[in-house]
Amino acid sequence: MPDPIPFPPGGRPQRERSWQAGPVRVRVALPSGRADRVEPKARLTVDRIVDAAMELMKREGYDNVSMRSLARELDTGPASLYAHVANKDELDQYVIDRISGMLEIPDPDPDRWQEQLKELMRGMLQLFREHPGSARAAMGMIPTMEGGLRAAEGMMAIAIAGGVTPQAAAWFCDLSAAYVGAIAYEESIWTARENSTAAGEQPDHAAIDEQLRTFVEGMGDRFPVLVRFATELTAGGGDDRFEFGLDVLISGLAAVSKRYS
Repeated sequence: MPDPIPFPPGGRPQRERSWQAGPVRVRVALPSGRADRVEPKARLTVDRIVDAAMELMKREGYDNVSMRSLARELDTGPASLYAHVANKDELDQYVIDRISGMLEIPDPDPDRWQEQLKELMRGMLQLFREHPGSARAAMGMIPTMEGGLRAAEGMMAIAIAGGVTPQAAAWFCDLSAAYVGAIAYEESIWTARENSTAAGEQPDHAAIDEQLRTFVEGMGDRFPVLVRFATELTAGGGDDRFEFGLDVLISGLAAVSKRYS
């Protein structure tokens, strides 16, 4: 009669047979069908696809993200992605929806509406910085998902609470998105250039400014205004210039709002 099936240290029974052949007991282990079983892949979802797309953008840049490269990243075929995301344009929508959903939107305060709009724009720039490639995804896009619409809703509500006309507030949503997105995209170009240079050969921005100033000052009478104010042309860092743009945009919105009623 066969011996009882033993349980190994892992707790699973092994299929085993034994019999008596004269004075010798023969024991043979039979395949259980479990040892070679491959663990199933994690279920493909929109969230997993967006996670992978954002990681791929960060690592390899926006232009290297395609449905095919994303499928390789997820160890699946493009057809599997299309069951969840229609195309690259929709993928961009999902990425911006994810990032916009992270934006902190305050309750409108009529006494602080200008500063609140600036805070929103600073927050969006910071999110673009934290998620490289996302600013490029936002270029030329009309947000149609909840995250982007939530951001537009918050911005319009703040502007209107401050006395801005609805038409001016609506158009300012486009203007502010274009400004922040362009700044973030330009920063990403500089970052890509810096990352492509050899170690120890990073761009020296102070040296670049000095070179530009020297060049302009050497133009003589051809560009007298630029020569006279060459120092002002090269003054300030990226954040200084971004804040200047915020002041111009918000002050301009307050000044021209009534023309667009």
